Amino acid sequence: MEKITATKILIQCDFDGTITEEDISFLLLDAFASSDWRQLLSGYKEGKISVGRFNAKAFTMIKENKQTLDRVIREKARLRPGFHELLAICQQKGARFVIVSNGLDFYIKTILEAIGVYNIELYAAQARFSPTGILARYIGPEGVELQDGFKEAYIRYFLKSGYRIIYVGNGISDISSARLAHYIFATGPLLAHCQKVNLNCTPFVALNDVVSGLELLL
Repeated sequence: MEKITATKILIQCDFDGTITEEDISFLLLDAFASSDWRQLLSGYKEGKISVGRFNAKAFTMIKENKQTLDRVIREKARLRPGFHELLAICQQKGARFVIVSNGLDFYIKTILEAIGVYNIELYAAQARFSPTGILARYIGPEGVELQDGFKEAYIRYFLKSGYRIIYVGNGISDISSARLAHYIFATGPLLAHCQKVNLNCTPFVALNDVVSGLELLL
């Protein structure tokens, strides 16, 4: 593991299954979706629809109000150990920490505020509650709505801005973005992909593992 000595360093971190132990969108869909959202999930896993289209369609099945969903989120969401330590080392080392997630902004903010984390840089689907369900829109770094490639659009934008990027993720939707990064911390399907194609990365279980890796990298 070679030191990254650049003056502009950015940590691009996924949220669901990376900062949290499980996918919060799946938790909410299991609890509240009005029809078989898992058929849509199968379509996403088979590559028939993008993750953005999956979320946009699936969340229209949830009719409950934000207060109801927030209560369930606070009760059931579990974070991987070490998140506060991860934020602390980024601040200590002068690295910009950014969450870029295909999840919905409202539940990410609810979880972060519940643990006392405010004003974090966050890019995720913009959620609007309506009688017809939750409407989710993905707005890219140029201010244009995207149907696909949300995470990749942001990492390309950060790269053009001159950052050396360390990627932290877990899922299938992280693969294309992680491949563009200068270094990867991976778990779950992302780790399996990196190992399959011999893409250099550091595995993690707790976020403390990422903290230990950053101590060596930065």
